[in-house]
Amino acid sequence: MNIFRIASLLVLASPFAGAVIVTLGTSSQTVRFTGDGNGGGVITLGSCSFDGTDTKCVVSGPYTGLGTGGTYEYLLSYPGNGPSIQLGQASSAGSNYLNFLNLTVPGSYITFSLTPTNGAKRTFFQFYSQLSFTTTTCAGVGTCSVAAVGAASGATIAGPVSGLFDVTPKVNSVISAGAYGGLSTIAPGTWIEIYGANLRTIDDVFNQGRIWAGSDFTNNGVQAPTSLGETTVTIGGLSAFVDYVSPTQVNVQVPSGVPAGSQTLVVSTLGGASLAAGVTVAATSPAILAPPVFRLAAGQYAAALFPDATTFVLPPGSLTGIAQRRAKVGDTITFYGIGFGPVTPNINAGLVVQQSNNLSGVQIAFNGVPATIQFAGLVQGLVGLYQFNVVVPNVGVSDSVPVTFRLNGQAASQTLILPVGN
Repeated sequence: MNIFRIASLLVLASPFAGAVIVTLGTSSQTVRFTGDGNGGGVITLGSCSFDGTDTKCVVSGPYTGLGTGGTYEYLLSYPGNGPSIQLGQASSAGSNYLNFLNLTVPGSYITFSLTPTNGAKRTFFQFYSQLSFTTTTCAGVGTCSVAAVGAASGATIAGPVSGLFDVTPKVNSVISAGAYGGLSTIAPGTWIEIYGANLRTIDDVFNQGRIWAGSDFTNNGVQAPTSLGETTVTIGGLSAFVDYVSPTQVNVQVPSGVPAGSQTLVVSTLGGASLAAGVTVAATSPAILAPPVFRLAAGQYAAALFPDATTFVLPPGSLTGIAQRRAKVGDTITFYGIGFGPVTPNINAGLVVQQSNNLSGVQIAFNGVPATIQFAGLVQGLVGLYQFNVVVPNVGVSDSVPVTFRLNGQAASQTLILPVGN
């Protein structure tokens, strides 16, 4: 039931690329701690101890960002009994703001946990953290070391120290599914990828992502979840259907009924709700499966399949590990798509397709020659995925035949090619 699993090659949790950036400020929902910055720049990061293998430093206290109240715990863990390997980067030379850098030493990690009153602990592995000082610090240097277990830093820090940890979700960018072109305009029923920070809580440092399972579906297994790993998303105030969650990426299906125009998107977790990100919604935003791995020297190939559902329409030898061959005139091949709008009979977003249906208004051409479409509609047994069974028309032989799609007379924005041979 996951549109990102048509074939082993076609995993759509694609890397962030070409997205529309949404710049947001930081939330005011933060956890604060104080300490003494005297001593040549040494900052005591809570209570540190060495267990014979690792050093662990903990800062904890009450957290008021939760509706029921609770406690927070900041944990820095790193191998050995030496100085802290967590460094801070001054926001500018002479600045009194110090942002923590990521750890790169194997075996080290930073976590931030929230424990609601009468609830279980939930852990964040990506979050915002910053130290600030009441006097000018790091003057003339670009980097200051944040020390633990008594190690001196490379700059003098004097006066009281205050800091903050912010686990409120932050949305940095929103695109339609990256393997379908990563469009900036979204539509009801289409699939989108949300990138940012603090987008989910997790309990295992090695298990940062989760995809929906059959047990997450309700109503006899046909209703997709609107919450996954304690992450929810609303678009235009309506609940989206959550397919995948990680601290930095969430994939959802846009709910039916979201009006066209400028709308807001909000991600919520146990840590709070993100500031609203603006998104542009259209009635449709059609796109064909064409993952980045199919972008070769000749151009972007569509991920079309032959009827055996395992052989791709590609020039032989283009990619390793998969079956591939050129199409021939008269062959029937299959494309997959998202964002093509309502079918007949209507099937709302968030439902596993249970019935035959069809999509009207679709035109497909090879080098300008119209193709016969044997079927166009939503795939039964899946959520929000369109299938197009197409007969290759009589066109000249080439490894880069242009393939174009139109919906109700409007051309889709992707530039795609396919190989046609003898």
